[in-house]
Amino acid sequence: MVHLDVPPVTSGLAVGSLVAGIISILVSFLVVCVGAVGGGPSGVLAAGSFATLGGLTGAGAIVAGLLGSRQIRRPAPPPAVRFTGRGLAIAGISCGGVGLLLSLLGVGLALLLTLA
Repeated sequence: MVHLDVPPVTSGLAVGSLVAGIISILVSFLVVCVGAVGGGPSGVLAAGSFATLGGLTGAGAIVAGLLGSRQIRRPAPPPAVRFTGRGLAIAGISCGGVGLLLSLLGVGLALLLTLA
């Protein structure tokens, strides 16, 4: 019996996590800009709606990164497909966390500027 060597495949969850993390950071910059420039309660509402998008995207990036790193760590017997991309998963988790944090800070800035 012959076992063919299957080359390792980059995890789709890890790649998706990185893409979602980068999108979360970009949306969080939009939250900061809208919160700083948009005056009054309408600016807070706009920043809050974009922060919801950025927060959900960041949380999704974190979950996908954790699932991707779990998929990569799992041992596979020789004929099965092995997954790579541990660095992509870690970067996705990091970017998702930063995007989530920046979104929360952007809403806080919008509230602070409205109350001042």
